[in-house]
Amino acid sequence: MNDVEQRAIRKVMRRLIPFLILCYFVAYLDRVNVSFAKLHMNQALGFSEAAFGLGAGLFFIAYFIFEVPSNLFLERVGARLWIARIMISWGIVSAAFAFIPSITGATGFSNETVFYTLRLLLGACEAGFFPGIIFYLTLWFPAVYRARVVSFFMLAIPVSSIVGSPISGMLLNLTGWGLEGWQWLFIIEALPSILVGLCVAFYLTDFPHQAHWLQRDEIAWLETVQATEKRNKENVEHLSLFQALTDARILLCALVYFCLNAASYGVAFFLPTIIKNFGVNDTQTGLLSALPFVFGAIGMVLLGRHSDRTMERKGHVAAALLMAAIGIGFSGIVPNPIIIMAILCFAQIGVSAVPPMFWPLPASFLTGASAAAGIAAINSLGNLSGFAGPYAMGYLKDLTGNFTAGLLLLAGFALLGAAVVMSLRIDVRREQASGEVALAH
Repeated sequence: MNDVEQRAIRKVMRRLIPFLILCYFVAYLDRVNVSFAKLHMNQALGFSEAAFGLGAGLFFIAYFIFEVPSNLFLERVGARLWIARIMISWGIVSAAFAFIPSITGATGFSNETVFYTLRLLLGACEAGFFPGIIFYLTLWFPAVYRARVVSFFMLAIPVSSIVGSPISGMLLNLTGWGLEGWQWLFIIEALPSILVGLCVAFYLTDFPHQAHWLQRDEIAWLETVQATEKRNKENVEHLSLFQALTDARILLCALVYFCLNAASYGVAFFLPTIIKNFGVNDTQTGLLSALPFVFGAIGMVLLGRHSDRTMERKGHVAAALLMAAIGIGFSGIVPNPIIIMAILCFAQIGVSAVPPMFWPLPASFLTGASAAAGIAAINSLGNLSGFAGPYAMGYLKDLTGNFTAGLLLLAGFALLGAAVVMSLRIDVRREQASGEVALAH
């Protein structure tokens, strides 16, 4: 690594990654805080487990519909303004969940209908955020850095759970102004999204050539490396927008991501309920719910670094999905709460480690607008399981009276994902060559 490269990467990391982690932190907090609100909201609004699972999953239907259009808009108008719009709008909708009883009284609709509608609106507002950030990072970091950079960025997921779970548990005890704890949880945790969204509009830089905080030689190095990587990929294979959306590898990548998210969200939306059944209070539920994500954060960084060091992705992703399958499956069988917590921690290492090692796979054969659309297509198709997983968990819980059948089903999804990723036909040498471009400058 020469002096220019070292300076450029260090400045870009310092400028972008902490702020993007903050953005994703509040995004993920708003996405899953409904799992804690559920502990009191279901009774207050008269929801069954299946009704909650359906509502939790409807988010991903709207997310799917608006994902690709949102990412194409991002490429046209720039990340700065579009990400700001996304965050402010979802913050407003997230806060509205606190007022479901008032909306029901004013409109005459049922509590379930209002809940479902708001979950759909939340998905529409947030669509494009995550794939937009992934695409944005490809504009600033050469291929050799991407798995570790994405792993740092995605640390926001376990960190939001590590920090947010205890806070959410405590907020459930807050009352006042005629509002219950679950309502205050929605309001208080929505405010950071709106405030950070406003900051995005002033803080982010769309492209390296606009970065006043970089020196000219640093900008030149970044643009040269990116242009060379793009040219190398296009010399081997150039995909049009339509080809990117219909390429078999895109569809298989989407299936892998579908399997991961079925396991991930199926567990996440019901984790506080599983732990509350151990016989603990709300605050203890929040603290214990954070524990698996501590292990997930460590596994994400260590496995992501090893994947970058070896420039190998498929085997690492498959191994992580296998860990998730084993942990989730056995958590539905064993009766001891301590053992359940231990194997859920093991499972979360695998779940958390997959995304930062997975996303460099499609980035190794996509460029330009096809990259924006292809990454969004994988994310939107893959996130449809965010509907299937929670709904299946809620339905099977109502049907059987416990979570065993649902957890075994989710483990099966993770196992399928491990098999599919190993079948992907992606030229590993191309990714290694693109990494060597960065190392050579």
